[in-house]
Order: sequence, then structure tokens, then C-alpha cells
Amino acid sequence: MKRFAALFFLITLMIFPFQAEASPGGVHHFGFKKSKNGQLPSIDQEGFKDIVQKHGAIFLGDTTKKELYLTFDNGYENGFTPKLLDILKERQVPAAFFVTGHFVQDQPELVKRMVSEGHVIGNHSWSHPDMTQISREQIKSELDKVREKVAELTEQKEMKFLRPPRGIFNDRMLGISKELGYTNVFWSVAYKDWDVNAQRGGGYAYEKVISQLHPGAVILLHSISSDNAAALSRIIDDARQQGYEFKSLEQLIK
Repeated sequence: MKRFAALFFLITLMIFPFQAEASPGGVHHFGFKKSKNGQLPSIDQEGFKDIVQKHGAIFLGDTTKKELYLTFDNGYENGFTPKLLDILKERQVPAAFFVTGHFVQDQPELVKRMVSEGHVIGNHSWSHPDMTQISREQIKSELDKVREKVAELTEQKEMKFLRPPRGIFNDRMLGISKELGYTNVFWSVAYKDWDVNAQRGGGYAYEKVISQLHPGAVILLHSISSDNAAALSRIIDDARQQGYEFKSLEQLIK
């Protein structure tokens, strides 16, 4: 039953579009022209560029420097986060973990470990709704519940970063969350890693990530992926061999 519940949660919450889409009502799914051969990815052709810039949402870091920002989405625990944390600790790499209410309630010890080992915890909402379809009061409640629960468990009393569930956003949602003190964080490197029934091995994950690296990259990985757990050490080591440094998201809002 627990396995069924986890899979149901995956199917309903972890749908993740990579191509940008927009509805007539101005609702967008974040997407971008992927990086190739170290060139910068682009959202220049997307209808949401002005909205993202207007609200100071993060898509890229400093593109003049070979810096990388590693982020994970943690909707639920699939047994791989401890290994990911072990690798990050061994290689002294900072990361940001965007957690849901489900994860915080189910894995309090992992949440504590993330903060104690110097990582940032970001908000991924309490119940993973489409935040463009709920009221301001509901948005605030979704975000407050995660922030307050993390503050109860750890020394992180403030929460500065938000990743909208499924990358769905609009002008109103970005504006409300900014008023609530959040910087929205999208991404410039990602691949289809969230389907636990379609994992293809560490080599596949490695190639997908390394092939998209570029200066200032914000990397999105899902912690439920066995491929990511298998590939992370090699991704970090090879990125560093290429001259990249891993930085904390905190650096982008100082």
C-alpha cells in the first residue's frame, strides 16, 4: 500500500513539462531552449520572459562565471536522498532542496540533516497545487505551512526560495509570492528524471546533465531518481574538471 501511495503521489504531483506552454489566461509552464556545447540556454522566444524578469525570478546565475547551482526537488522520499547527501558532504558541494509538506512530515530527520550540513531548503508548497488556480490566502497558507514546519525542525527560520509546483506560474502567482518574500527559482539544466519506472542508469543521467552545462547553470534534479544517485559523483567531479565551481543559491540574492 505504501508503494502504491508513493507511485500515486509521483503520477499526480511530479508531472514535469520541459517545453514552454501558455494558456489563453496567461498561465505558463516553464520551459527553455536547451544549452548545447556550452552555449547559454534561452527563454527569449517564450511568452513569459518579461514576467520572469519583472518579478526577479531566477533562471540563470552569473553567466560570466563558470558557476553551477545544484537544486533538487523533494516531493517524497524514494530511498536515495541519504546517498545524495553523502556525496554532497564528501565533495563539499552546497545544494538547495525544494520540499513539499509530504516530504517534511515524512522525513524530518533528512530535513534536519540538510540544514545541519549547510544546504538550503526551499519551498515547493505544502500540497503541490497549481498555484495559479488558488487564492492569495491559499498560496500564503501553502507556503507558510512548509516554512513553519521546517523552522520547527531546523535552524533555518527563514525561507527565501520557491519553486512553483510543476513549473506552472503566471504574473499573479509570481507577484504574490514575491510579496511574501520569495525568490522564485526555475532552472536552465534538467532532463526527464522523475519517472521511477523509466530509469536508464547513471550513465544516461550523467550524459544528460553534462551535455547541458553552461556558465551560471541552475541544475534541477529529482531526488527520487536512482539514475541521479548513481551519476551525481561523476557529474560533480567532471564538472569541476571542466573548471566549474558549485555555489549556493544564497549567492544569487545577496
